[in-house]
Amino acid sequence: MPDLPLELQSVRGRPTPEQLNEVPTMNKAPVFFISHGAPTFALEPGELGAQLTALGRELSGVKAILVVSPHWQTRVLKVMANKSSATLHDFGGFPRELYDLQYPAPGHPSFAAEASRLLVGAGFEASLDDERGLDHGAWVPLRHLLPAAEVPVFQVSMPHALDAAGAVRLGRALSPLRERGVLIVGSGSMTHNLYEVGRSGNGAADYVREFASWVRQAVFSRDVAGLVDYRQSAPHAARAHPTEEHFLPLLVAMGASGGEPAAQAIEGEITYGVLSMESYAWGMTAGSAASPP
Repeated sequence: MPDLPLELQSVRGRPTPEQLNEVPTMNKAPVFFISHGAPTFALEPGELGAQLTALGRELSGVKAILVVSPHWQTRVLKVMANKSSATLHDFGGFPRELYDLQYPAPGHPSFAAEASRLLVGAGFEASLDDERGLDHGAWVPLRHLLPAAEVPVFQVSMPHALDAAGAVRLGRALSPLRERGVLIVGSGSMTHNLYEVGRSGNGAADYVREFASWVRQAVFSRDVAGLVDYRQSAPHAARAHPTEEHFLPLLVAMGASGGEPAAQAIEGEITYGVLSMESYAWGMTAGSAASPP
Protein backbone atom coordinates (compact mmCIF):
# COMPACT_ATOMS: atom_id res chain seq x y z
CA MET A 1 0.00 0.00 0.00
CA PRO A 2 2.59 2.61 -0.99
CA ASP A 3 0.05 5.48 -1.19
CA LEU A 4 -1.19 5.11 2.40
CA PRO A 5 0.50 6.79 5.37
CA LEU A 6 2.87 4.43 7.14
CA GLU A 7 0.70 4.37 10.25
CA LEU A 8 -2.36 3.14 8.32
CA GLN A 9 -0.74 0.29 6.47
CA SER A 10 -1.74 -3.20 7.61
CA VAL A 11 0.40 -5.24 9.96
CA ARG A 12 1.65 -7.32 7.07
CA GLY A 13 2.24 -4.42 4.64
CA ARG A 14 5.77 -3.61 3.44
CA PRO A 15 6.70 0.11 3.69
CA THR A 16 9.55 1.49 1.63
CA PRO A 17 13.04 1.95 3.12
CA GLU A 18 12.45 5.72 3.03
CA GLN A 19 9.29 5.35 5.12
CA LEU A 20 11.02 3.06 7.60
CA ASN A 21 13.78 5.58 8.23
CA GLU A 22 11.47 8.62 8.44
CA VAL A 23 11.48 9.58 12.14
CA PRO A 24 10.94 12.71 14.25
CA THR A 25 13.43 14.13 16.74
CA MET A 26 12.23 14.92 20.29
CA ASN A 27 13.41 14.72 23.87
CA LYS A 28 11.63 11.63 25.23
CA ALA A 29 11.84 8.85 27.79
CA PRO A 30 14.30 6.10 26.82
CA VAL A 31 13.69 2.90 24.87
CA PHE A 32 15.32 -0.45 25.65
CA PHE A 33 15.69 -3.71 23.84
CA ILE A 34 16.52 -6.36 26.44
CA SER A 35 17.49 -9.96 25.78
CA HIS A 36 15.69 -11.70 28.63
CA GLY A 37 17.37 -15.08 28.11
CA ALA A 38 16.18 -18.12 30.03
CA PRO A 39 13.91 -17.68 33.09
CA THR A 40 16.95 -18.45 35.24
CA PHE A 41 18.21 -14.97 34.34
CA ALA A 42 16.05 -13.87 37.29
CA LEU A 43 18.38 -15.77 39.65
CA GLU A 44 21.61 -15.52 37.66
CA PRO A 45 22.07 -11.86 36.67
CA GLY A 46 25.48 -12.30 35.09
CA GLU A 47 26.96 -9.45 33.08
CA LEU A 48 23.69 -8.16 31.67
CA GLY A 49 21.91 -8.07 35.02
CA ALA A 50 24.63 -5.87 36.48
CA GLN A 51 24.47 -3.56 33.46
CA LEU A 52 20.69 -3.24 33.75
CA THR A 53 20.93 -2.41 37.45
CA ALA A 54 23.44 0.33 36.68
CA LEU A 55 21.19 1.72 33.94
CA GLY A 56 18.21 1.65 36.27
CA ARG A 57 20.06 3.95 38.67
CA GLU A 58 20.49 6.47 35.85
CA LEU A 59 16.84 6.60 34.83
CA SER A 60 15.09 9.87 35.54
CA GLY A 61 11.44 10.85 35.24
CA VAL A 62 10.07 7.44 34.27
CA LYS A 63 6.36 7.35 35.12
CA ALA A 64 5.56 3.89 33.74
CA ILE A 65 7.10 1.04 31.75
CA LEU A 66 5.49 -0.48 28.67
CA VAL A 67 6.80 -3.95 27.76
CA VAL A 68 6.30 -5.85 24.51
CA SER A 69 7.23 -9.51 25.02
CA PRO A 70 6.91 -12.61 22.79
CA HIS A 71 5.40 -14.44 25.75
CA TRP A 72 2.11 -12.64 25.24
CA GLN A 73 0.83 -13.25 21.73
CA THR A 74 -2.78 -12.68 20.71
CA ARG A 75 -4.85 -12.61 17.53
CA VAL A 76 -5.20 -8.82 17.75
CA LEU A 77 -3.39 -6.34 19.97
CA LYS A 78 -4.24 -6.33 23.65
CA VAL A 79 -3.13 -3.74 26.20
CA MET A 80 -2.84 -4.69 29.85
CA ALA A 81 -5.04 -2.28 31.85
CA ASN A 82 -4.87 -3.78 35.37
CA LYS A 83 -4.37 -1.62 38.45
CA SER A 84 -2.08 -4.42 39.60
CA SER A 85 -0.90 -7.59 37.86
CA ALA A 86 0.00 -11.08 38.97
CA THR A 87 3.53 -12.34 38.38
CA LEU A 88 3.18 -15.16 35.84
CA HIS A 89 5.55 -18.10 36.10
CA ASP A 90 4.90 -19.14 32.52
CA PHE A 91 7.59 -21.82 32.26
CA GLY A 92 8.23 -25.30 33.56
CA GLY A 93 10.99 -27.51 34.87
CA PHE A 94 13.03 -24.88 36.72
CA PRO A 95 14.20 -24.64 40.36
CA ARG A 96 11.48 -24.13 42.97
CA GLU A 97 12.95 -20.81 44.09
CA LEU A 98 12.23 -19.34 40.67
CA TYR A 99 8.50 -19.88 41.17
CA ASP A 100 8.60 -18.05 44.49
CA LEU A 101 9.81 -14.81 42.93
CA GLN A 102 7.32 -11.95 42.59
CA TYR A 103 7.44 -8.57 40.89
CA PRO A 104 4.54 -6.66 42.48
CA ALA A 105 4.66 -3.51 40.36
CA PRO A 106 1.42 -1.53 40.03
CA GLY A 107 -0.26 -1.11 36.67
CA HIS A 108 -1.22 2.12 34.95
CA PRO A 109 -4.75 1.93 33.44
CA SER A 110 -4.73 5.49 32.08
CA PHE A 111 -1.49 4.99 30.14
CA ALA A 112 -2.87 1.65 28.95
CA ALA A 113 -5.97 3.39 27.61
CA GLU A 114 -3.80 5.98 25.89
CA ALA A 115 -1.68 3.22 24.32
CA SER A 116 -4.82 1.55 23.00
CA ARG A 117 -6.01 4.83 21.49
CA LEU A 118 -2.65 5.36 19.80
CA LEU A 119 -2.70 1.86 18.34
CA VAL A 120 -6.22 2.21 17.00
CA GLY A 121 -5.35 5.62 15.57
CA ALA A 122 -2.40 4.04 13.77
CA GLY A 123 -4.66 1.49 12.07
CA PHE A 124 -4.21 -1.45 14.45
CA GLU A 125 -7.07 -3.34 16.03
CA ALA A 126 -6.58 -3.13 19.80
CA SER A 127 -8.51 -3.55 23.04
CA LEU A 128 -7.88 -3.44 26.79
CA ASP A 129 -7.31 -6.49 29.01
CA ASP A 130 -7.71 -6.06 32.78
CA GLU A 131 -6.91 -9.66 33.74
CA ARG A 132 -3.53 -10.43 32.18
CA GLY A 133 -0.47 -10.83 34.44
CA LEU A 134 3.17 -9.94 33.80
CA ASP A 135 4.94 -12.71 31.87
CA HIS A 136 8.57 -13.59 32.49
CA GLY A 137 9.66 -11.59 29.45
CA ALA A 138 8.60 -8.54 31.45
CA TRP A 139 9.30 -9.21 35.12
CA VAL A 140 12.56 -11.15 34.82
CA PRO A 141 14.60 -8.30 33.26
CA LEU A 142 12.74 -5.67 35.29
CA ARG A 143 13.89 -7.37 38.52
CA HIS A 144 17.40 -6.25 37.54
CA LEU A 145 16.55 -2.90 35.96
CA LEU A 146 14.22 -1.63 38.74
CA PRO A 147 14.25 -4.18 41.57
CA ALA A 148 12.03 -2.12 43.89
CA ALA A 149 9.03 -2.73 41.58
CA GLU A 150 7.67 0.74 42.39
CA VAL A 151 7.26 2.07 38.83
CA PRO A 152 3.99 1.00 37.13
CA VAL A 153 4.29 -1.66 34.42
CA PHE A 154 1.90 -2.66 31.67
CA GLN A 155 2.26 -4.78 28.57
CA VAL A 156 1.15 -4.66 24.95
CA SER A 157 0.73 -8.05 23.30
CA MET A 158 2.27 -9.16 20.01
CA PRO A 159 -0.20 -10.20 17.28
CA HIS A 160 0.36 -13.71 15.97
CA ALA A 161 0.56 -12.26 12.43
CA LEU A 162 3.14 -9.62 13.31
CA ASP A 163 6.10 -9.44 10.93
CA ALA A 164 9.28 -7.36 10.97
CA ALA A 165 7.83 -4.31 9.20
CA GLY A 166 4.74 -4.49 11.39
CA ALA A 167 6.92 -4.56 14.51
CA VAL A 168 8.57 -1.29 13.47
CA ARG A 169 5.14 0.27 12.91
CA LEU A 170 3.98 -0.99 16.29
CA GLY A 171 6.90 0.75 17.98
CA ARG A 172 6.25 3.92 15.99
CA ALA A 173 2.60 3.91 17.07
CA LEU A 174 3.57 3.65 20.75
CA SER A 175 6.43 6.16 20.64
CA PRO A 176 4.35 9.25 21.63
CA LEU A 177 4.02 7.71 25.10
CA ARG A 178 7.71 8.49 25.61
CA GLU A 179 6.82 12.17 25.79
CA ARG A 180 4.65 11.32 28.80
CA GLY A 181 7.48 9.57 30.64
CA VAL A 182 6.75 6.00 29.54
CA LEU A 183 9.84 3.83 29.11
CA ILE A 184 9.24 1.42 26.22
CA VAL A 185 10.93 -1.99 26.50
CA GLY A 186 11.08 -4.56 23.74
CA SER A 187 11.94 -7.77 25.59
CA GLY A 188 13.13 -10.63 23.40
CA SER A 189 16.44 -12.29 22.61
CA MET A 190 19.32 -11.40 20.35
CA THR A 191 19.50 -15.08 19.39
CA HIS A 192 17.00 -17.77 20.29
CA ASN A 193 17.68 -21.26 18.99
CA LEU A 194 16.48 -23.43 21.86
CA TYR A 195 17.11 -26.58 19.83
CA GLU A 196 20.86 -25.98 20.21
CA VAL A 197 20.97 -25.03 23.90
CA GLY A 198 23.94 -26.76 25.52
CA ARG A 199 25.18 -28.33 22.27
CA SER A 200 28.08 -25.98 21.54
CA GLY A 201 30.49 -27.49 24.05
CA ASN A 202 32.26 -25.12 26.42
CA GLY A 203 32.19 -22.03 24.20
CA ALA A 204 29.77 -19.82 22.34
CA ALA A 205 28.72 -20.90 18.87
CA ASP A 206 30.41 -18.90 16.11
CA TYR A 207 27.15 -18.24 14.28
CA VAL A 208 25.74 -16.52 17.37
CA ARG A 209 28.63 -14.06 17.46
CA GLU A 210 28.41 -13.42 13.72
CA PHE A 211 24.68 -12.78 13.79
CA ALA A 212 24.89 -10.52 16.85
CA SER A 213 27.76 -8.56 15.27
CA TRP A 214 25.72 -7.96 12.10
CA VAL A 215 22.74 -6.79 14.14
CA ARG A 216 24.90 -4.44 16.20
CA GLN A 217 26.22 -2.75 13.07
CA ALA A 218 22.70 -2.40 11.68
CA VAL A 219 21.40 -0.96 14.96
CA PHE A 220 24.29 1.50 15.31
CA SER A 221 23.80 2.74 11.74
CA ARG A 222 20.00 2.90 12.18
CA ASP A 223 19.58 0.61 9.17
CA VAL A 224 15.92 -0.06 9.91
CA ALA A 225 15.20 -1.31 6.40
CA GLY A 226 18.10 -3.75 6.66
CA LEU A 227 16.86 -5.05 10.00
CA VAL A 228 13.37 -5.52 8.57
CA ASP A 229 14.97 -7.62 5.84
CA TYR A 230 17.25 -9.44 8.31
CA ARG A 231 16.17 -12.95 7.33
CA GLN A 232 17.65 -12.38 3.88
CA SER A 233 20.49 -10.03 4.87
CA ALA A 234 21.90 -11.21 8.21
CA PRO A 235 24.29 -14.17 8.45
CA HIS A 236 22.73 -17.30 9.97
CA ALA A 237 19.40 -15.51 10.54
CA ALA A 238 17.21 -18.61 10.31
CA ARG A 239 19.55 -20.54 12.61
CA ALA A 240 19.76 -17.71 15.13
CA HIS A 241 15.95 -17.39 15.05
CA PRO A 242 14.15 -20.50 13.78
CA THR A 243 10.99 -18.50 14.55
CA GLU A 244 10.78 -14.71 14.62
CA GLU A 245 8.91 -13.85 17.80
CA HIS A 246 11.99 -13.24 19.98
CA PHE A 247 13.63 -10.94 17.40
CA LEU A 248 10.60 -8.77 16.71
CA PRO A 249 10.81 -6.85 20.04
CA LEU A 250 14.10 -5.39 18.80
CA LEU A 251 12.23 -3.95 15.81
CA VAL A 252 9.49 -2.64 18.10
CA ALA A 253 12.21 -0.85 20.06
CA MET A 254 13.77 0.48 16.86
CA GLY A 255 10.42 1.88 15.80
CA ALA A 256 9.86 3.50 19.19
CA SER A 257 13.37 4.98 19.27
CA GLY A 258 12.87 7.32 16.31
CA GLY A 259 14.87 10.50 16.53
CA GLU A 260 17.61 9.10 18.77
CA PRO A 261 21.00 9.56 17.07
CA ALA A 262 22.55 6.30 18.25
CA ALA A 263 21.97 3.25 20.38
CA GLN A 264 23.97 2.38 23.47
CA ALA A 265 25.01 -1.28 23.60
CA ILE A 266 24.25 -3.04 26.88
CA GLU A 267 26.82 -5.79 27.07
CA GLY A 268 25.69 -9.31 27.84
CA GLU A 269 27.36 -12.68 27.67
CA ILE A 270 26.28 -15.66 25.56
CA THR A 271 24.46 -18.13 27.80
CA TYR A 272 24.05 -21.85 27.15
CA GLY A 273 26.35 -21.43 24.15
CA VAL A 274 23.65 -20.02 21.87
CA LEU A 275 21.60 -17.34 23.66
CA SER A 276 23.22 -13.94 23.14
CA MET A 277 22.19 -11.50 25.88
CA GLU A 278 23.26 -8.39 23.96
CA SER A 279 20.79 -5.55 24.52
CA TYR A 280 20.43 -1.86 23.59
CA ALA A 281 19.27 1.46 25.01
CA TRP A 282 18.23 4.62 23.20
CA GLY A 283 17.79 8.08 24.69
CA MET A 284 19.60 7.52 27.97
CA THR A 285 20.82 10.59 29.85
CA ALA A 286 22.52 10.71 33.22
CA GLY A 287 20.15 11.34 36.13
CA SER A 288 18.71 9.95 39.31
CA ALA A 289 16.56 6.90 39.90
CA ALA A 290 13.25 6.36 38.14
CA SER A 291 10.36 8.10 39.83
CA PRO A 292 7.70 5.97 41.50
CA PRO A 293 4.02 6.67 40.70
